[in-house]
Amino acid sequence: MISARLQDFIKAYDVRGLVPQQLNAVVASALGSAFAQVVVLPEGHRSMVIGHDMRDSSPELSRAFAAGAAAHGVDITMIGLCSTDGLYFASGARDVPGAMFTASHNPAAYNGIKLCRAGARPVGLGTGLAEVRDLAQWLLDRGEQHDLPHSARSGSIEEADLLVDYADFLHSLVDLTGGRPLKVVVDAGNGMAGHTVPAVLQRSELPLEVIPLYFELDGTFPNHEANPLEPENLRDVQAAVLAHGADLGLAFDGDADRCFVVDERGLPVTPSAITALVATREVAREVAAGADPSDVVIVHNVICSRAVPETITELGARAVRTRVGHSYIKTLMAEHDAVFGGEHSAHYYFRDFWFADTGMLAAMHVLAALGGHEGSLSGLVAPYERYAASGEVNSPVVDVAAATARVRAWGEQQGASVDLLDGLTLSTGAGMPFWWLSLRPSNTEPLLRLNVEASDEATMIQIRDEVLRMVRA
Repeated sequence: MISARLQDFIKAYDVRGLVPQQLNAVVASALGSAFAQVVVLPEGHRSMVIGHDMRDSSPELSRAFAAGAAAHGVDITMIGLCSTDGLYFASGARDVPGAMFTASHNPAAYNGIKLCRAGARPVGLGTGLAEVRDLAQWLLDRGEQHDLPHSARSGSIEEADLLVDYADFLHSLVDLTGGRPLKVVVDAGNGMAGHTVPAVLQRSELPLEVIPLYFELDGTFPNHEANPLEPENLRDVQAAVLAHGADLGLAFDGDADRCFVVDERGLPVTPSAITALVATREVAREVAAGADPSDVVIVHNVICSRAVPETITELGARAVRTRVGHSYIKTLMAEHDAVFGGEHSAHYYFRDFWFADTGMLAAMHVLAALGGHEGSLSGLVAPYERYAASGEVNSPVVDVAAATARVRAWGEQQGASVDLLDGLTLSTGAGMPFWWLSLRPSNTEPLLRLNVEASDEATMIQIRDEVLRMVRA
């Protein structure tokens, strides 16, 4: 018997738990066994890929998972150290399921697993992860990791390094050779960007001078958390941009699937502005290839700036709005054959990358756009930073439903329209000043997450503070 209760640390989209109290070799083996039986074999595959980040526990956990899957006849390719989008590349290019061992930006005490089907298609609680969890729990409760007939063939386990293939594939999608010289500071946060950036951006043929910060792989994160969503974790890259007179700065999270951008003034560029910039490039590329703009679809989530759908519409393309969360955006992108999708959390998704998210490809689009632009990055993105935004404000609440109802009733009194696609969205009409807000419950904590955007700073502050008073009453 093992005491791990998988439902405590298997979340909506992935596995994320304390090591070894929750996630250890025994648990990883059971999850590998279950993944083989629930996803790999039933969908007609006999092989899969497994990668891992730089955390001390990742090699052991990935090997245990591989053993669990191989016991059911699944052939395993271990690609070793990689970013999460490097694992997605392996899954997409080889058309096999995959498992990435990482806890992303979580502290050093954690590790986790991101699972995908062949072609980097997502696996979440509603698309197989619950079944994997329940079967693994059953195996753990029985004290067995593999319920395997003795006559069955064990799968092989081999190693492969796909880093150069990954880098070459990204360069086939975005050409960085023809732009003007750029100086770029990159903060890897001691995460996997320290492994991938040299292979992708520090090539001799590129007009890029890369100034590295914290490229040493270290899962204890000795310099700062590898979570650029928190402003304090951007301070070093901001200071370095100013100190070196750089054209821009890039900051990656721990598994390097998210990328945040800092302009030449050391100021953060909002992920919504990056979404609009990349969308502009992708629509232009589709039109140049002969597509009618009205047939080009860009997906964005509910908390992206209003500038994102406005920009897409101005280009003649179609903007499709979705809930927050990678499984939702990937599913909707596949349904609409969308060329690109962006989230305000700095996840960027590309049709040419199997609808998966890749921070590196988004960074390359920014570098290519700036390399072909005579002015500064702040000038390049200015058309997309049209409104005043609060950023996400989290509030612990006792009764999420009651707090949400108070805000909805207030919004209706203001004449705001109500949308319930993902939590509560209130928005005013086209008049000025305008505002909109999103109030969403956390999936894992008794929190409400508030985002407010308005035509001007004073209106944004007024709405933000009034709603926070109601939420925290």
